[in-house]
Amino acid sequence: MKQRRVLAIAAHPDDIEFMMAGTLLELRAAGYEVHYLNIADGSCGSHVENAERTRARRAREARAAARILGARHHPSLVQDLGIYYEPRLLRRITAIVRKVAPSIVLTHSPEDYMEDHTNTARLVATAVFARGMPNYRSNPRVAAMDGDVTLYHALPHGLRDAMARSVIPESFVDVSGVHAVKLSALAAHKSQQRWLTETQGMSSYITDMETMSRAVGKMSRKFRLAEGWRRHNALGFCSEDADPIRAALGPKYLLNPRYSRGSRHT
Repeated sequence: MKQRRVLAIAAHPDDIEFMMAGTLLELRAAGYEVHYLNIADGSCGSHVENAERTRARRAREARAAARILGARHHPSLVQDLGIYYEPRLLRRITAIVRKVAPSIVLTHSPEDYMEDHTNTARLVATAVFARGMPNYRSNPRVAAMDGDVTLYHALPHGLRDAMARSVIPESFVDVSGVHAVKLSALAAHKSQQRWLTETQGMSSYITDMETMSRAVGKMSRKFRLAEGWRRHNALGFCSEDADPIRAALGPKYLLNPRYSRGSRHT
């Protein structure tokens, strides 16, 4: 039986913990091997330390968070605000996708409040699309992979796009049972408390994560705490009806009856 793997790719250290970690924990409990990549290194996330020290601290925190999640940590690739849709970075991300060979990839929403997030969504979509193209050379070079991959986009931070419009999820994952572990993984990013308070008005990043989880749970009309997802267009990725998270999680997964695939929901 082919090993089931899920790869979460986010922009910065702590993004996975905010919007994706509960689903990763539930998939791990369902037998998936879990992989964890932050494309940027978090080096701009401090007012008191220089970039080099901040980068090292954020890497230590991310590795600690990945251990809590039971995930394999992959090192970051660029500095903060260095996530651009360009060939060199695309080839590096494609190499990781091919090496991990996941059947599920989780990443940011294509609509979000900052460009590092939206560029990550674009890069990941293209890397997954290019996974099986033998003539597309990754860096380092990794052979093209076979098999379907279902790409899921998380909800944006704050549940709104760059124009402050609400983004409606296609599906919900009940994360109530793993919330304490998700909270512990987010708390591993200790350096971010002061930074997020000063730059984004978050009095407590832990409290804000819980508030978002409760808001998504309320949207579901079923779960107390939830994460929301939208599946990428299946063309070039997987079969039209592929929904492996639903297959893995059963009653912990809920399709949103108020969502219609193909319609604009922002």
